[in-house]
Amino acid sequence: MFLAAAIAILVAMALALLRAFMGPTLYDRILSVNVFGTKTVLFIAVLGFLMGRPEFLDIALVYALINFIAMIGVLRFFEYKQVDVVEKSADSKAATTKESEENL
Repeated sequence: MFLAAAIAILVAMALALLRAFMGPTLYDRILSVNVFGTKTVLFIAVLGFLMGRPEFLDIALVYALINFIAMIGVLRFFEYKQVDVVEKSADSKAATTKESEENL
């Protein structure tokens, strides 16, 4: 039963990777990488149960925390990157408007 669960988790991980490579937007890709990390935690836990190694649960918890912190960091990076792009485009529009007013 747990072997079937491990195989199903591997299939879900493969689908998440497929979505990460083919996602139409950046946020779809970030979400699929987060899903892949979550499925990895589940896979480590199930694998630990199948092998009779309960210390794998500790490893899975640490991996979950690292995955969470990494996702927060990536989302913050892209949030501030979007703000910089908007500010630069606003600055370039203001400069273009100023130049066109000077030419008149």
